[in-house]
Amino acid sequence: MSFKGFKGASSSILHALRVGSPFKRKQKESSKPVEISQFESGKNAQASDPSIASLAKLTEMLSHYMDSKDIEKIREAYRFADQAHLGQFRSSGAPYITHPIAVTEICAEWKLDANALMAALLHDVIEDQGVLKSEIAEKFNPDVANLVDGLTKLEKINFATKAEQQAESFRKMLLAMAKDVRVILIKLADRLHNIRTLDAVGPEKRRRVANETMEIYTPIAHRLGLNSLVRELQDLCFEASSPNRYSVLHKAVMAARGNRREVLTKITENITTAMPAQGIEAEVSGREKSLFSIYTKMREQKKSFSDVLDIYGFRIIVHTLAECYLALGVIHQLYRPVPGKFKDYIAIPKLNGYQSLHTTLVGPYGTPIEFQIRTRDMDHIAEKGVASHWMYKNDDVSLNDLQKQTHRWLQSLLDIQSQTGDSGEFLEHVKVDLFPDAVYVLTPKGKIISLPRGATPIDFAYSIHTDIGNQIVSAKINGEFVPLKTELGSGDTVEIITSPASNPSAQWLNYVRTGKARSEIRHYLKTVKYEESIQFGEKLLLHALQELNIPMPAKDDPQWDKLAKSSGAHSVEEIMADIGLGRRLAAVVARRFLADDIVATSAAVIDEVNAAKMGTIFIQGTEGQAAQLSSCCCPIPGDTLIACIRPGHGLVVHTEDCPAALRQRTREPERWVSVSWDKETAKHLPTRLEITIKNEKGALGRIAAQIANADSNIIQMSMNEELLETATLQITIQVDDRKHLARVIRLVRHVPQVTRILRVKG
Repeated sequence: MSFKGFKGASSSILHALRVGSPFKRKQKESSKPVEISQFESGKNAQASDPSIASLAKLTEMLSHYMDSKDIEKIREAYRFADQAHLGQFRSSGAPYITHPIAVTEICAEWKLDANALMAALLHDVIEDQGVLKSEIAEKFNPDVANLVDGLTKLEKINFATKAEQQAESFRKMLLAMAKDVRVILIKLADRLHNIRTLDAVGPEKRRRVANETMEIYTPIAHRLGLNSLVRELQDLCFEASSPNRYSVLHKAVMAARGNRREVLTKITENITTAMPAQGIEAEVSGREKSLFSIYTKMREQKKSFSDVLDIYGFRIIVHTLAECYLALGVIHQLYRPVPGKFKDYIAIPKLNGYQSLHTTLVGPYGTPIEFQIRTRDMDHIAEKGVASHWMYKNDDVSLNDLQKQTHRWLQSLLDIQSQTGDSGEFLEHVKVDLFPDAVYVLTPKGKIISLPRGATPIDFAYSIHTDIGNQIVSAKINGEFVPLKTELGSGDTVEIITSPASNPSAQWLNYVRTGKARSEIRHYLKTVKYEESIQFGEKLLLHALQELNIPMPAKDDPQWDKLAKSSGAHSVEEIMADIGLGRRLAAVVARRFLADDIVATSAAVIDEVNAAKMGTIFIQGTEGQAAQLSSCCCPIPGDTLIACIRPGHGLVVHTEDCPAALRQRTREPERWVSVSWDKETAKHLPTRLEITIKNEKGALGRIAAQIANADSNIIQMSMNEELLETATLQITIQVDDRKHLARVIRLVRHVPQVTRILRVKG
């Protein structure tokens, strides 16, 4: 059966957030009587029945790595949770306490410490049963209380929307994770058990929960290196969101398993024979790719199942690092490698600490087979990621690199938080950082930097230091200058050129990829915009006061306090910033300083009209965010100007004959003010030309040469072919003023192929 044309059922993260928490199982009114404690000693518990709450399995798991004193603490946490959830049931009808026990068993597989396991048992008591954080801290210890609090969603606070509540809950959890990674490990265990038990809920909720898991939790698990968890979550979510596709693909894989058994057996025998002959003691195991992995490959490459040949792979585990490369040589002698399919993740580990050699070989009958070669220590980290810190911390396993990588990422969450006020924006920044793929680039000194795929020199600069990112002016890749939006590739050597006079541009947000770069740029723009708006607001207010023959009031004038209180502002600076950003009209504020006319309604009406009669404001074209030159008409010195005060944007300057400005002015005349060019103005301002030419060889070159001769610069060009004989060029150039523009037009007209040239406005 062909799978061509299937599309994934992924939704946007905001859609996933709107649905609210899908796992609240509390049933205050239950028809099922519970006369005795749900706790069972384990002797008579029916472990196979999920409706029976038993600590037998958990106790057995803990006895292998925990002393009896810690086990007793965990039993005490169980008794507390059991009492708190008494009378509460899951959608399946099982006592609710079976869920915390299952979550704790998953955490015990990772060999988390006693405090983490107690928090796993208690993770829902604050959210579902109203137990106070202070009560948990007093009963157990503050560490357990902090972990449980980090896992608790925000439901007691009033939010404008469900999406805002969910986004803020995720932010709380992620920031708690940044301080203590055990928070997210417990949360992932919680999500895994909920996904395993989705059969008890309806199809709509199953799809919703699966999409949310794929959007948020699976990328986090991947970022932390929990690869075995990632594979299980992906397959379970695939089954929940696309049950028909999952079923068909599962049957196809089962059928293919028998057909290819002979090939796999032959490969295994060849490798197990060849390795000892070279003095290598290796553990060889065949593995089948997950159904989600196969389905993703079919969808992305638009292949049917019969076209996907490499659904099986082999893992070779050796003792030492040197044996990894020796084993690679052995299998390359046995089978022919596929060009371009070798990756050395040992020399350059993945962002999540994963290390292994990957190679694809052409096996018997022409079937491509993927091989992974790594040491046992690397295998521990590859499967359990950051959880290996607890699982193998008593072994002689070096996890320093992994811990450093994880610490840097967690620290970046705190950095992003410090620059971001909105919870939804914070979550978007974090999601950007959860890219599964990465590129590895080099500094000029040879240091390796890991960045998300699609990252640019700007991302690279911010990954080194915020100041370098803020001051970047250009970049070299492998010794050659490139545009700042150039995507980096693995192995590139990147050099950043900075200047103290350079500042971040809002355009950078269109092509940066890392959350750190995005949040730093936005933080800078907001800060600079606010400071510029204060200065420009003072300028606007001064002109309005001069129209009324009133001097600028001193900052300690009591009228400022009255004005701030009546308008909801917190300071004089905030009032000035609001004027500069167009949220307040300067003429209205100015009239508040007239005697006996402070709050009169009639005066407010007059103020709106007088705003249009404000004195002329002089601009230089370098005011930045506070006064922007409109892109529709591109004003240049020498043009007659008019400007609109737009809320949140400040002053937007147009040419007086701009069609867009004329239309807007008829709708809101009170927001328009007169502006003029100052004596000192900015140089190299953009303006647009439309040139009609005969479509002949060399025409573009001659036009570009004449523009250069006029000491101008082309910053953008496009061409529309109207007929075979003629074409229309749309060119944006930089000029100093109208005289400079006239010189450019005059020289361009000398080109024989030019039939018409005009300036474009509106």
